[in-house]
Amino acid sequence: MRTRTLIALLLLIPLSDALLLVVVAQYIDLVPTVALVVLTGLVGMLLVRAEGRHTLRNLQTKFARGDLPTNELMDGGLLIAAGAFLLTPGLVTDTIGFLLAIPVTRYPIREVIKRFVVQPYLDKQTDGFITGNVWTAGFPQDDTGGDGTYTTGDGTYTTGGDGVYDADPDSYRFGGQDSE
Repeated sequence: MRTRTLIALLLLIPLSDALLLVVVAQYIDLVPTVALVVLTGLVGMLLVRAEGRHTLRNLQTKFARGDLPTNELMDGGLLIAAGAFLLTPGLVTDTIGFLLAIPVTRYPIREVIKRFVVQPYLDKQTDGFITGNVWTAGFPQDDTGGDGTYTTGDGTYTTGGDGVYDADPDSYRFGGQDSE
């Protein structure tokens, strides 16, 4: 279902581009419309080129200091996407390209992508280690009783209501002997 929605959204962009070009061509004529599309593409590519150089300089500075250039790498990816949108003829794609190329709008887009795409992906890959959503003691348990206890053949364990149970400290055995 999610793939179909994504494909539909991707097909909506060229459709809206074509419809907008027809409307604009009716108002200002065909030649100025083509000139507008070419001009926005050229200006956009110059902007992407300048922003790419700036991002590359920042990337090199971060490497020289020994820092991780995460924001610069994301900016580079967004600038590549901006270049692709700006090379595609159309006013809608040029608008999306400009939004990705201009730093004032690129930074919030980068933060949204980090929060809703990158962080959940990394959390899934590392079992919650990125956000600190990990178990530090006990064992996660979903099938506890309603009273916060978990019963096995070895005994009854309490969870304290948080879904984590710990064995009775008296039942720990080390080296084949009782812990006493």
